[in-house]
Amino acid sequence: MQLSDSDLTKKPKQQNLPNTKPISAASLAGKEPERGLLPVLKNGKFLILWGGQVFSQLADKVYLVLMIAIIANQFQGADQTISGWVSAVMIAFTIPAVLFGAGAGVYVDRWPKKAVLVVTNIIRGGLVLILPIVLWLSNDFNLGNLPLGFCLMLFLTFLVSTLTQFFAPAEQAVIPLIVEKRHLLSANSLYTTTMMASVIIGFAVGDPLLEFADSLVAKIGFGEALGKELVVGGSYAIAGLLLILLKTGEQKDLTEKEQPHILADLRDGLRYLKNHHRVRNAIIQQIVLFSIFAALAVLAVRLAEIIPGMEAEEFGLLLAAAGVGMAIGAGMVGQLGHWLSHFQLSMIGSIGMAVSLVGLSIFNQEFWVAMGLIGILGMFGAVVGVPMQTTVQAETPEEMRGKVFGLQNNAVNIALSLPLALVGVAETFLGLSTVLLGLAGAAIIAGIFFSFFSTPTFE
Repeated sequence: MQLSDSDLTKKPKQQNLPNTKPISAASLAGKEPERGLLPVLKNGKFLILWGGQVFSQLADKVYLVLMIAIIANQFQGADQTISGWVSAVMIAFTIPAVLFGAGAGVYVDRWPKKAVLVVTNIIRGGLVLILPIVLWLSNDFNLGNLPLGFCLMLFLTFLVSTLTQFFAPAEQAVIPLIVEKRHLLSANSLYTTTMMASVIIGFAVGDPLLEFADSLVAKIGFGEALGKELVVGGSYAIAGLLLILLKTGEQKDLTEKEQPHILADLRDGLRYLKNHHRVRNAIIQQIVLFSIFAALAVLAVRLAEIIPGMEAEEFGLLLAAAGVGMAIGAGMVGQLGHWLSHFQLSMIGSIGMAVSLVGLSIFNQEFWVAMGLIGILGMFGAVVGVPMQTTVQAETPEEMRGKVFGLQNNAVNIALSLPLALVGVAETFLGLSTVLLGLAGAAIIAGIFFSFFSTPTFE
């Protein structure tokens, strides 16, 4: 009986052994990795971050439209042009990006990123919402030759832009914390599209949106000319409240962190980029990309002027076409881009951008052809931008992301000032077609150079 009992105790183990194979096979079959946008859209953490990004970045762009509206209604004289006033606002908005963009990334690496995301949005919203009170209190006062209200508005703009320099690298650094590496390309397709489309859509719909908000608030009875501030400040506040729900998984404690050594940490970031050519090349590709689209924003006014049946002020239609193209291109990359390496995608995108710019230089007086070519330009722009942003995120260690993204944003902001300053002058002396061909050459040279000098990695 003892032997048979022993045998009995062994049999179940022997019988269970064959059963492990089919269970394992079924398990393996069920673990086929998902690709495309659907897994990202199922990620609740990313949806919260994406929602915050939508409201925050749209507020960033409509903020400038708000400043122009306030200048036109309160400060511009009947015999004055608005250009000087607007230039002052643009300078106040740009200076923090140049001065603090890189340094902000150093602090982002030391601070809890969720706290940075929430606090920067809440404070920006508050600054915009107090703007009507500031202007009312400073009415009829001057600071030198300028209205005091305008000077205070410049100061608030400086503060809003400074906070943005902290928000941007924190947002970019959070994505790899909440999204699996194999889904980063799809996540960045949504992120990059929102970032670039907000520039275009914000300027295109900003003015009618603010006018509608003013009329709606006036009808409700909350007072005249307050709707604009409620839209912009409310968008920042909504972004901050959404991001309170975000869980990043970080274990940072402000009380235990040493103070950042700004210059030393910036040198670490620069040294990292020097030694990691793929990340460096990806950032330079994005600088070229953003410069081309900044140039397009300037040239769109001239295109609208020379296209029969259009007026110069209708340039937003052309920029909206680029936004639609970006959305299509990002969707394609997010769904199908994993079949190619990031730098192969960048090469394809650069060629597509160059071809569309050459076509636009030839057919720049045909409305529908120009709209189609600008849409194609936006589509291929996303094919460049999405994989390059993903490369930077995937190949930069967590402790370096704030520094790297800070340096990236700083470089992009500095680079954007060149086309904004030079393209209009170049178009005046060289002509629209020549400038478009020059942009096409820049796109194709950048694509060939950086793809050739970057070892492709298949995702």
